[in-house]
Amino acid sequence: MSEGRSPSIVRRMPPSHATDRWTGARHGLPTAYRGADLVVLGVGVMIGAGIFGLAGRQAASMAGPGVILSFMIAGITSLLVAFCFAELSSAMPTSGSAYTFAYVIFGEVWAWIVGWALVLELLLAAAVVARAWSHYAAQLLTDLGVDLPQVVASVVGQSTGFDLFTLFILAVLTAVVALGARVGLRTLWIIVVAKLVAIGAVIVVGALHFDRRNLAAIPVPATPPGKAGDTLHSPLLGILFGQTGTFGWFGIFAASAAITFAYIGFDVVATAAEEAEDAPRSIPKGIIRGLMFTTVIYIAVAVVMVGMIPYDRIDASAPLASAFRDAGEGFMVHVINVGAVLGLTTVVLVLLVGLTRVMFSMARDGLIPRPLSKINRGYRSPTRVTLLIGFLAILLAEFVDVLTLEPLVVIGALFVFIVVAGGVVRMRQTMPDLPRGFRTPFSPGVPIASILACLWLMVNLQLITWLYFTIWMAFGVLVYLVYGRRNSVLATMARPVPEAPAPVYYQGPPPGGPGAGSAAGPRGRHRR
Repeated sequence: MSEGRSPSIVRRMPPSHATDRWTGARHGLPTAYRGADLVVLGVGVMIGAGIFGLAGRQAASMAGPGVILSFMIAGITSLLVAFCFAELSSAMPTSGSAYTFAYVIFGEVWAWIVGWALVLELLLAAAVVARAWSHYAAQLLTDLGVDLPQVVASVVGQSTGFDLFTLFILAVLTAVVALGARVGLRTLWIIVVAKLVAIGAVIVVGALHFDRRNLAAIPVPATPPGKAGDTLHSPLLGILFGQTGTFGWFGIFAASAAITFAYIGFDVVATAAEEAEDAPRSIPKGIIRGLMFTTVIYIAVAVVMVGMIPYDRIDASAPLASAFRDAGEGFMVHVINVGAVLGLTTVVLVLLVGLTRVMFSMARDGLIPRPLSKINRGYRSPTRVTLLIGFLAILLAEFVDVLTLEPLVVIGALFVFIVVAGGVVRMRQTMPDLPRGFRTPFSPGVPIASILACLWLMVNLQLITWLYFTIWMAFGVLVYLVYGRRNSVLATMARPVPEAPAPVYYQGPPPGGPGAGSAAGPRGRHRR
């Protein structure tokens, strides 16, 4: 295997190596997902509580009615990237997703960097969403008139510090994922259907109070109070071009970068490729259909949100709930809280599933300790790595102010998206004959447009987000140099096995000479 004998900077995994289900170190996962399951998987992770709050918050603080355009921009960007994910997933249907794509196309170093970015994206997202779940769950109980004991009430719904509900949801869903894909899938179907009913009620009832005059109130660009001169919390684009502020086109694009958080998750569908039926065809369909359905739902809720109430009267802390109260539809507050709790439950569940599959792949490739890739025979699931991820998510959620780090999830995802889009262009050049179940249309135009769109959204993120991301990635490179570079499967296969020196025997005198007969037999040979 010539790739394996190369230095780690150019060492690449052969495509057959990526897709074969090995025994031993590279375990295979059992088939669990059909076509409809994959769509539900995508919808389950993309539609969370953000659908009830994100549009209102961005409308009130950043884009005004232009938030509808922000959702469209983020959705189109995600769809362009989804086409790229679909092609690579159809060619390499493996649980590693973008990590494995990078391993095959660019090499081991890039694979590690992408895998490290995926760990940041998915682990931090799970911790952030678990915190949000606690907030909505506590609010739901309060609105229903449920009085919790003071000792419990003081440790639920908290933004920072120990939170009992956050611990509860992460522990329960980690156990669900550890029990196997089929258990998690049945749970996912039930919750997704229930939350779609809640969202449908929000759209229908909200549409009854729609006033198109609220869409015409286009705010002028402004500088938010306390932000002037705050370089660290200004978008990188504004720093580069000397423009900062909110509303107007600048605010619309800045809101698009934040809204990308809502669409993150369609890439998680690709991590189910190894467990999907007819993966080269079902995975592309699952990714694209799930994303298109989600985009339509998000835009519909955004239109209802800004159509119900003028943007300058939106309560950013509870946008839809306050809008329905103003409209005299107080019962919808309970529907929103129930929908948010259900929505966030599926988001955390699918994020844990996706991260489990990524780290499982990294473990069986040796870039992280290989025992983590062990499949539990009873549950047919990578239980060890699942429990590790759950433990790390709990530590992160309980001891770090994760809600302030939400933009790190976005920048990590956009970085991965850029690598995947570039991978389509590169794979067309280096592996044109590799079988594919889906081909990105108008290539290389769509992949290049994906890269440019992702870069545009990235430069609209705050400078401090870029600094944190740089520190995380630099630490990841250090981890690779210390551990992954020497312990990867390809590095192990490349090391020459020392050969034992061949024994030298004394053959005796030439034929016909004295002792010739004794030298020919085994007893006549003597080592020097």
